[in-house]
Amino acid sequence: SALQRGYELVGATHKSDKYLLVGLAQIDAVPAMKGRRLYLPQQDSIYTYMARGMLNEAGLSFQDLRSVQYEKFPQAGLTALTLGSTDATVVREDDWAEWAAAHPGTARVLATSQPVPGGFSVVVKKDLPADARNRLAQWFGTTPASTGLPPVTLRPEANEYRRVAELGLFTPTSLPGVSRITAREAQTLLAQGATLVDTRTEKEFKAKRIRGAVFAAYVEKSLKDVAFNAAQDDFQALDKLPKLDKAQPVIFACNGAECWKSYKAAKVAAAKGFKSVYWLRGGLPEWDAMGLPTEGG
Repeated sequence: SALQRGYELVGATHKSDKYLLVGLAQIDAVPAMKGRRLYLPQQDSIYTYMARGMLNEAGLSFQDLRSVQYEKFPQAGLTALTLGSTDATVVREDDWAEWAAAHPGTARVLATSQPVPGGFSVVVKKDLPADARNRLAQWFGTTPASTGLPPVTLRPEANEYRRVAELGLFTPTSLPGVSRITAREAQTLLAQGATLVDTRTEKEFKAKRIRGAVFAAYVEKSLKDVAFNAAQDDFQALDKLPKLDKAQPVIFACNGAECWKSYKAAKVAAAKGFKSVYWLRGGLPEWDAMGLPTEGG
C-alpha cells in the first residue's frame, strides 16, 4: 500500500514465498471449506490476507466458515490439523513440503497463492532528497549482524506487492456465474447490442462515463465481502431500467477493481434471472486507460 502512496522500494530480506491453503485429506476443493474450521495467525498477518484471497477466488468468505481461529504461531496450524482441532490452515510452501513428507496422507493442498515478497520489505519516501534515499538504501543493503535485520538485497516484482495490497480491499478476480471481461471485450459486446449498466453515483455518472452506458445506481450498505447481504443494499434502479431484457447480454461496471458496486450488482442480476451477465472489473478506469470513448463532464 505504501508503494501506491508516495514510497519507493529499497528491497526485501528474503526470497518470495507462495502460500498454501491446506485442508484435511477428505476436503477435496476450496468450495468444500464451507461450514468448516480454519486456523490462522493474527488477523493482520500475511497468512490471513492470503487465506481471504484464496477463499474469495472460490466465492467464499470467512463468514461462510463455521469458525476462524486466530492464534500466534503460523506453523501450529499444521499441528492443529494432526490433532483434529481444525479442518484447514495456511502455510508457506517451504514449511508444507517438510511437514507433508513427515505426515503423508494427512492433508492436501486446496489452493496456492501467487508469489509474495518474503521476510521484511523496506520502502522510503520518494520526496526525500536523492542522496538521503541512496544512503538509506546502502545502509539497509549492508546492515551489520548486530542490528538483527538481514541485509535488504532482493527486489521483488512490483506486482507481487500490488497483489497483497489488493487482497484486503479489492474485489475478487472472478465471480461464479458471471463472466469477467476486459474493456476491449466490453466494447465488442456493446457493438453487438449489449447494455452496459453504470452502478456508480449519479454525480459520478454525469461527470464522466463510458459512452453509451445507462445509469442504475447500486446503493451499497453491506460489507465489501463476497458474502455480502444484498438485502441491506438498494438496487431497485435495475428494475426501473426501460427495455432491459433479461435474455440479452448486460454488463456491469463502476470505479475499478477496488469498487464493489458492480461486483454486487452483477451477482444480484444473475440471481434475478438475467441470463448473460458480464462484469467489467476494471470499470471506467480500465476503459479510460485504453483510450476508449467516454462522455459527460
